[in-house]
Amino acid sequence: MTKIGGFRNPAAEKRYFAAYDRAMAECPEPAHVFDVETRHGSTRVYRYGDGGSPIALLPGLSATSACYAALLPALAERHAVYAIDTLGEAGRSVQRAPFKDIRDRASALDDVFECLELSSVHLVGGSTGGWHAVNQAIHAPGRLASIALLDATTVSAPFARKVFYYGLPAALLDSDRLWRRFVTWSAGEDILDQPAAQLVLAGIRCYRARVPFQVLPSAEALRSIEIPALALFGGRSAVHDSAAAAARLESLLPHADVEILPDAGHYLHLRPEDRDLIIKRVLDWAGQAARAPE
Repeated sequence: MTKIGGFRNPAAEKRYFAAYDRAMAECPEPAHVFDVETRHGSTRVYRYGDGGSPIALLPGLSATSACYAALLPALAERHAVYAIDTLGEAGRSVQRAPFKDIRDRASALDDVFECLELSSVHLVGGSTGGWHAVNQAIHAPGRLASIALLDATTVSAPFARKVFYYGLPAALLDSDRLWRRFVTWSAGEDILDQPAAQLVLAGIRCYRARVPFQVLPSAEALRSIEIPALALFGGRSAVHDSAAAAARLESLLPHADVEILPDAGHYLHLRPEDRDLIIKRVLDWAGQAARAPE
């Protein structure tokens, strides 16, 4: 990989950040905003709360920190929470050097933690953010206390074929109707008009990412993870076979705490009852991992 990501043109950048500001307005006011300069560029990080061991949040593809708006208040009551715009994707982070491979992506996040002087981080990732959390645990785990995965994709099971059946026509034709069909299928309900979903669509339309392809980790790589791991899967997730993903992860990571939420879809915290359970599980997990002997 020799190229870097960027906006298609100035007009696209302007449209994107209008959507970004609308989505971020759904979040509480951050205690601090960081633009962390590292070897691969500048990473935007929002800090909420100020106590307890640090929790870092990694969003799904192009979803940015805004996708965690509903979880931030409760998490920040007990922890310092760092919401991250993934470098190399649409958002306020700015890539300035190419990623050679997936190890580089882990190094870039490790640089962020180093610059913020963070250690014993509880790293939470949803969807593709869960893949990044696993990638971090494999290639740069030194600053992590634990990982928590929220219906993580391409970690222990591939995408379902219907992801491409619904997603490719939408991407190729860039039709509002087809995007609405894809989002409704993947979420289990029509959420396209929500600011966070509009932001993801704006990222797809306005930004060209240039990052190494997200590949399924090998069995050997998954077995190498030694830090505590929590994995929550949506029983109704459409983007992969969640039962197969959970079973494979349990077999390769016997020390992991793996659970399927039977009525949740891919966007685990979409329903209030699932959201409350996820908050409790993540907070309990962070507390348990922080107390675990090294």
